[in-house]
Amino acid sequence: MRLLRSTDLALRVLMRLAVAGETTPTTRDVAAAMEVPYTHTAKVVAELQHMGLLEARRGRGGGLALTEKGRTASVGAVVRAFEGDGDVVECEGATPCPLNSGCRLRGALRRAQEAFFASLDPVTVSDMVAEPTGPLLLGISRPG
Repeated sequence: MRLLRSTDLALRVLMRLAVAGETTPTTRDVAAAMEVPYTHTAKVVAELQHMGLLEARRGRGGGLALTEKGRTASVGAVVRAFEGDGDVVECEGATPCPLNSGCRLRGALRRAQEAFFASLDPVTVSDMVAEPTGPLLLGISRPG
């Protein structure tokens, strides 16, 4: 399964903030550290804030901070939220699949997708930045 760019970015933002400590990097800082466009990062940050996983403060002394909910968030839940619950394959649309009425593939793929999400459910953001990842992430995240 391939994740959407926004899902990958959301996970990386959460991981970056999980190792930020007392510092509160801005969205621009995080985008620059991860070498991704600011506009994409801003959209993902807005969604993560809406989900209650991070706080974003504007102005002097502002920045991004992971909430407790963000620190203990299930990676599976974050991936589900960003990926949506759509089918893995497109069976409908402009040219519907001729097997649509009797296809067993869609159900099998749906079960595989759910198994993928379920395998991520017990993993938290804090788990993702445990040794050795956290120190490595912090080392590459510092502005140069």
